Amino acid sequence: MLVLAGPLILAPSPADGPGDPAVAARQASMKEMAAAVKAIAEMFDGRRAYAPEAFKVAADTLSARAGPALIAEFPARSLGAPSGAKPEIDQARPEFEVLASHIGRLAEALAAKAENAPPAITRDMRMGAMLPMDGGSLLGKRPNAAEENPTKMPAEHLLHLILQDCSSCHSKFRQKVE
Repeated sequence: MLVLAGPLILAPSPADGPGDPAVAARQASMKEMAAAVKAIAEMFDGRRAYAPEAFKVAADTLSARAGPALIAEFPARSLGAPSGAKPEIDQARPEFEVLASHIGRLAEALAAKAENAPPAITRDMRMGAMLPMDGGSLLGKRPNAAEENPTKMPAEHLLHLILQDCSSCHSKFRQKVE
């Protein structure tokens, strides 16, 4: 069962600086990504009816918003207060870009699987009990984690790894805005 923790799918709050176009665009993008992740997770959890086309739309949204598009949404002038994006993103830009790029690769693999999604969730789409969770941790990507070819992973496992990377990025680079 996939359990979504609040911080993994929360979009930035309106206090993040709605007057800045870069922040507003980033907020909209994060909300789209959160909705896509939630839709796919709910399909795997059985809380939402699985529909191949909806799965494809959600996976395509993640793929379009991750990787280079995600990196581009964090220009230096949009970091820090009143935004929820920590200014430390610039000080650790390579690490931030690795996380965003990894999410992009995973999302591309998920979108490729969704392109030929079957009419019902199949066993090969499921994680399985023996798959390792080597995507990340709350402290960031583990340096010696084995990197499997994402195109060979089940769709549910890809979603879990995307969520792990999102959590890693948020824990390092997102601040609560009051």
